Amino acid sequence: MTGALAPAKPLTALDRCDRCGAQAYIRATLPVGGELLFCAHHGRQHTSVLRDKGAEIQDESARLSESPASATSER
Repeated sequence: MTGALAPAKPLTALDRCDRCGAQAYIRATLPVGGELLFCAHHGRQHTSVLRDKGAEIQDESARLSESPASATSER
């Protein structure tokens, strides 16, 4: 085993924030295993501390500023 992490799968509308239940746009994969999902609001609150503790952060919050036309043309 090389220790490299597999690429994280994209977050979907079914992924929910562990804090409030809103749609998740940020995934924090913890060094001890497991993951936490956050909406953009709670992600901004917690990602810097989690990153300092060694978590890998997948931030897809830029999708919030996409227009519907650009989101559908990428598919």
